[in-house]
Amino acid sequence: TRALALEAKDLEALRRAMAEYDGCELKKGARNLVFSDGNSAADVMVIGEAPGKDEDHAGRPFIGPAGQLLDKMFAAIGRTREATVAQEAMYLTNVMPWRLPQNRDPLEDEIDMMVPFVRRHIALVRPKVIVLMGNIACKALLGQTGITQLRGTWTEVEAIPALPMLHPAYLLRRPDAKADTWRDLKAVMAKLKEVS
Repeated sequence: TRALALEAKDLEALRRAMAEYDGCELKKGARNLVFSDGNSAADVMVIGEAPGKDEDHAGRPFIGPAGQLLDKMFAAIGRTREATVAQEAMYLTNVMPWRLPQNRDPLEDEIDMMVPFVRRHIALVRPKVIVLMGNIACKALLGQTGITQLRGTWTEVEAIPALPMLHPAYLLRRPDAKADTWRDLKAVMAKLKEVS
């Protein structure tokens, strides 16, 4: 996948390379490749884990209940996926582009297979800030898990400031964690001012 990813000179070529890639068994059980949503010129790139049922049907990331919460969270800091201005937009993708059976977590080799595509995706979008939503995104790009400890601490991915955050699906189960997420969103706003 590394060679395929590096050959992609733009996002459409990357989408095609991923759609044509047959080395991952997950593709066979998925309805759609879930590539991205939002404005690719956005200065915030959100990287999630994997599509769920709603996302698999629509071919777009973060559109189910967790995605609706994510939209509300980012709207609170003036970011939407529909915005045409980079400073008001966000761009969304996942580590895994295909739905996993029974929404299980991806296996290590499945993650490893997709990481070159994710890294190339970041290189092509060139955001100012990356938000790593949940454990799988942190495992793929930082080699670490334990999102409740990782969240709120800035790191770097591909020389871009990156902030691990709790996945909105977690927040739906644990609304008491929303205060931490609000602090993280404010940290994203502050970092954007710093790097702009």
